[in-house]
Amino acid sequence: MGKMGKGKGKKRKQEQQALQAKKAKKAESSAPIRPARTLTGWKDADADASDDHGIQAEAQAHNSSPFRNKEKVLVTCSRRINFRYRHLMLNVVSLLPHSKKDSKVESKETKGATLNELIDLRNCSSCLFFECRKAKDLYLWMVKSPSGPSVKFLVNAVHTMEELKLTGNHLKGSRPILSFSTNFDDSPHWKLVKEMLTQIFGTPKEHRKSKPFHDHVFVFSIVDDHVWFRNYQISVPHNEMDKVDKGGLDKMTLIEVGPRFCLNPIKIFGGSFGGPTLYENPFYVSPNQIRALEKKKKASKYVTKVKAKTRRKIHEMENALVPDEFADLWKED
Repeated sequence: MGKMGKGKGKKRKQEQQALQAKKAKKAESSAPIRPARTLTGWKDADADASDDHGIQAEAQAHNSSPFRNKEKVLVTCSRRINFRYRHLMLNVVSLLPHSKKDSKVESKETKGATLNELIDLRNCSSCLFFECRKAKDLYLWMVKSPSGPSVKFLVNAVHTMEELKLTGNHLKGSRPILSFSTNFDDSPHWKLVKEMLTQIFGTPKEHRKSKPFHDHVFVFSIVDDHVWFRNYQISVPHNEMDKVDKGGLDKMTLIEVGPRFCLNPIKIFGGSFGGPTLYENPFYVSPNQIRALEKKKKASKYVTKVKAKTRRKIHEMENALVPDEFADLWKED
């Protein structure tokens, strides 16, 4: 028993000496460099170098890859819209192959939030909202979602394709050439309107619903602070071999297709369907004020008629005719 106890004591001493030697070695050796910490855990130096190389490669690939336009436009209208304005909306949808048509939206104060949600659900970046009020006045909201800006127009001089019956005709889904008048570059608000028209009405290249042809022109011109829209077909003369002559492009003509409409800008907002006012048209007069002035003119005509009748009666009473003594001469008894 005494030998067994001595053996255990020797083992404990040896273990203690080994632990002390390990502690001394750790104290003498310098502490290792702590690796950088990331969101996913600790990062080694080799992994860090490889990640930097991968980031640089992705950046180079992104810079080398061409920009692809993925513009999609949501086209919708408010409830209780007039039939002519609904036909105009359908004409615009047929001209834009990158557009998406949706159901009608109630024209209320909360229409902005509803439409922003619809734009997000349909995976669109822009919106054309035709808002009809009193079944007479048509307003067009041209919006970039979700950050803005947005432009509100009053639509005048509406003529649809069915109404005009013009002879022009072009391929459905073909890409248009956008033509702007030179006075779009005169002031900042017209430059903003031009950029929004370019992004919304310009069909993206290689869109799945578009055709790789340019056979019509969208013309936007500013006259009397209004934007006038026209759509023309590009007609090129052909010879007997059904090929374009070398000098045939000089003889190219434009044939109007339709529709026609005029946009009167009211306000430009910084956000989507609202936000800070960037521009307000000082020459804008609402249709309600115009109708009120017309009613006043009609009412003034009626008032002048009534006043003339009363003056005539007063004149007849003041200047009564003397009875004629020969008035009843030839009357028989």
